[in-house]
Amino acid sequence: MTDFRYPRQLRLLTGGDFKRVFDRAVVKVPEQQLLILARPNDLGHPRIGFVISKKNVRRAVQRNRVRRIIRESFRLHQHQLPALDMIILARKGLDTLDNAELHAMIRRCWSRAGKKARKLT
Repeated sequence: MTDFRYPRQLRLLTGGDFKRVFDRAVVKVPEQQLLILARPNDLGHPRIGFVISKKNVRRAVQRNRVRRIIRESFRLHQHQLPALDMIILARKGLDTLDNAELHAMIRRCWSRAGKKARKLT
């Protein structure tokens, strides 16, 4: 049976983890309200981190909602994603999307990130 948990091993936790992705991002998935930067890892599973600034998503409630929806989508799609360290960067207007639009956009992003990562190998 497939495991759909979201343990610490699936998260970028330290500043060094984030710095490695920012310095050497080889996969970039741009959307109007979102940007995903990613680089391959040797762990055999994907990891995710968030950079959602107060400047781009004003209210804490909205930042938490966006994080929660993307985390849930990642949890459900983690087995289809290649072994990448990914950073989700919020852009202006992300908080204006409703939940269904955000789900659809992040699904497209997972698909595009997977295709771009497969081209690297």
